[in-house]
Amino acid sequence: MGKFDGVLLVSDFDDTLYDLNMRVPPANLRALERFVDQGGRFTVATGRAHTTFAPYAHLVPINAPVILSNGSALYDFQQDRMLVQTLLHEDAPQDLTQMCKRIPELGFEAYHGEDIYVYRPNWVTDMHMKKVGTSYTICPIEQMPTPWTKVIVQGEHEQLLRARDWLEQACPDRYEAIFSNHYYLELTQRGSNKGGMAVRVARMLGIAPEDLYCVGDNQNDIPMLAQSAIPFAPANCAREVKDWGARVLCHCNEGTIARVIEILEERY
Repeated sequence: MGKFDGVLLVSDFDDTLYDLNMRVPPANLRALERFVDQGGRFTVATGRAHTTFAPYAHLVPINAPVILSNGSALYDFQQDRMLVQTLLHEDAPQDLTQMCKRIPELGFEAYHGEDIYVYRPNWVTDMHMKKVGTSYTICPIEQMPTPWTKVIVQGEHEQLLRARDWLEQACPDRYEAIFSNHYYLELTQRGSNKGGMAVRVARMLGIAPEDLYCVGDNQNDIPMLAQSAIPFAPANCAREVKDWGARVLCHCNEGTIARVIEILEERY
């Protein structure tokens, strides 16, 4: 028996577990090894899809299903199989066509299985694809295969705010439309978010609500921070996360996850 038996820690990936230098700080790795050695369960909840997270799944000792695509997927990397996958509404191509007619500056990435299809790539698309380092296909919306697991709408923040408002007015109750940073507006099936999936993982593992801890840096993390016994965030988190009331720790470059585990070592 370890001191962390029955404890689940869920971390965002980019700019939380993985730092701004695109590495896992050594302090995080050492702390996670201690945590799992003492019976703790650790996983990641990321906006990345399977195809863009899989190359990084080996970097830390993950021993629980991973939450992908902002909560639209749950993948067991130990068994190498998808456990849960939600899909966007069948009218998503038509909805996105109308949205892009209204706001022609926008482009988007649509995710179909392991493939990424891009409409109107812009500087945000280029920045994102360089970061995740994966291939994609540029094509018209009507030629993109469906169904889609998620969409990342990309553009300037004010344009994305207009897109979110249009989606809520034109097709309410179809999409979770949430920012993962100022330039990415991510769409999943309504109700599919990191919070709901974190609770689902906890229930699968028999973890009590008071023993679920989450850490994240952006607006798409707030639904899971709301489920956390203590909602943690790195110092580099978005203003919205600070204003929401997360407990802000050190910068992700300094080992935020290590600091979380130090707090849990004092708590248990």
